[in-house]
Amino acid sequence: MKSQFKHVAIIGKYNAHGSRDTLEDVAHFLDAQGCEVVFEADTAANTGLTGFPVMTAREIGTRCDLGLVIGGDGTMLGIGRQMAMHGVPLIGINQGRLGFITDIPLHNYQALLRPMLCGEYEEDRRTLMHARVVRDGVCVLDATAMNDVVVNRGASSGMVELRVEVDGRFVANQRADGLIIASPTGSTAYALSAGGPLLHPSIAGWVLVPIAPHTLSNRPIVIADSGEIAIEIVAGRDASANFDMHSLASLMRGDHITVRRSRHQVRFLHPKGWSYFDTLREKLHWNEGVTG
Repeated sequence: MKSQFKHVAIIGKYNAHGSRDTLEDVAHFLDAQGCEVVFEADTAANTGLTGFPVMTAREIGTRCDLGLVIGGDGTMLGIGRQMAMHGVPLIGINQGRLGFITDIPLHNYQALLRPMLCGEYEEDRRTLMHARVVRDGVCVLDATAMNDVVVNRGASSGMVELRVEVDGRFVANQRADGLIIASPTGSTAYALSAGGPLLHPSIAGWVLVPIAPHTLSNRPIVIADSGEIAIEIVAGRDASANFDMHSLASLMRGDHITVRRSRHQVRFLHPKGWSYFDTLREKLHWNEGVTG
C-alpha cells in the first residue's frame, strides 16, 4: 500500500550526533513509500542536506499534509506551534531523551511508520495556550505555548509577589519564586518537577503550580481551560515570563500576563493502539522491579 500522505515535510534536530545520516535515511524511506519529501529550511541549512526541495515552516503549513519531526520534545514544540494554525498533523520520531510527544523510537521507526502512512494511526489533539503581556493597557508581547507559561523571579532578587485571578475573580496573592501555568501536555515538563500533577491530554484543564512558595499551603490547583487567567506583578525586581522557553518578556511592577485557550490545536498522530498510559509507564519508569 502507498502512503495516504502525498506531501511530507521533515523537520529535524540538526545539532544531534549523526542527525544528518538519520534525516537522509528517513527521507529515502518516505520517498520509497511514494511520498513527495521536502525539508524544513533550517533543518536543510544546518545539515547541508541537498537533493530534496526546501520549504519554510509557513510553506509547509500551506502545502504539506504531514510533518515528520525527528528529534526531541523541544523540536516538536517549536514546529507544533507553527503548524497548529494550518491543521497539519505531526508524527514524532524520538532522537532526544524523554520523548513524551515524540514517541516513535528511532531504531524501529520503519516498522511503526509504514502502517501509519497508510492510515493506521491514532489521532491526538492538544490545545495551545494564548498569552499576552500587557503594560499600561498596551500589549507588549503576544505569544502561544503548548507546554506552559512561566512567570519567574529575577536571577539576583528575592521572591516575586503575584496577584492571581481566574475569570476576573481573585484567587490569591502568592509570594514565590514564580508560577507555572501548564497545559496537560506541559504537565509532564517543568510543572511536574515543581510538584504538579499529571493531567491526561483529554482533560480540558490547566494546572497552576507555584514555584517554591513562601507559604507551603499554596498548592497546585487544576482549573478549567475555558476561562482567562490573569497574573499581575505586585512586587519583585527583574521578573520575567517565558512561553515554552521560546519567547521571553522582562516584566515590570504592574504588568499583567493573561492566558486563554487558543483557538488552534496541534494534531499528533500515534501508532495504532497507542496509549497515554503506556507513554507514562515507559518514560517515568513505572513498575520497574514489579513482577506479576
